[in-house]
Amino acid sequence: MPSSSLLSSPPKPVIILDHPQMGENIGAAARAMLNFGLEELRLVAPRDGWPSKAAEDMAVGALDKMPPVKIFNTLAEALGDLHRVLATTARPRDMLKEVFTPQTAALNLNEAAATGQRTGFIFGGERAGLSNDDIALCSGIITIPTNPDFSSINLGQAVLLVASAWFGTQKQAQDAPPRHIPQGDSFPVTQDKLEEFLTRLEGELEQGGFFRSEGLKPTMIRNIKNIFTRPSLTDQEVRTLHGIVSALKRADIADPL
Repeated sequence: MPSSSLLSSPPKPVIILDHPQMGENIGAAARAMLNFGLEELRLVAPRDGWPSKAAEDMAVGALDKMPPVKIFNTLAEALGDLHRVLATTARPRDMLKEVFTPQTAALNLNEAAATGQRTGFIFGGERAGLSNDDIALCSGIITIPTNPDFSSINLGQAVLLVASAWFGTQKQAQDAPPRHIPQGDSFPVTQDKLEEFLTRLEGELEQGGFFRSEGLKPTMIRNIKNIFTRPSLTDQEVRTLHGIVSALKRADIADPL
């Protein structure tokens, strides 16, 4: 496990495309990534499958110079081994999430990467973007400033702008060591371990009758996830939360109402 000391070669952010539709846009995203030094691309349920001739043509050789693209069925699976992820979205959300520009987002992930954390940028599909449930899995939101009278940006362009911002912050990060929170022997929890806890918590709350209205349940679950994804929880803190849930469950069994 990496220590909290600054690393000489921090891990680069992963680019995750959630439900991309057109192979051409995937290829354009890959080309933009490699232009600015990003190499790991993950796809969640690409509409037209993978591999894609259209993507290879649009990438003009970029995909050949990158590690093999990884394919996942769900966004949660694609984020499993990452510690901190930020999602691009142009729409305001009804949940409290820190909002970044591409530049401040890049600096934020640089800080995490300098302690050995694995990070990522998430981009939604061309038709619908990211859902509220997708956003609930993320640590924060990236909004790209655009002309309010014409704010449409395609997938490849969005990746280009964010990758360019990340590339531009690298010298700044080298010149000024980033802030970080000393975490001792503990380390930020990965997304899969956090999702494991949230799934358990949801099950226990369901059993305990917490969700009194089925109609409100999806919103309540998103709000609960938002509570735990907003801070940078450590692995030890999540183990402590598991212990809290176990203790409350034992107390409920020992002293039923």
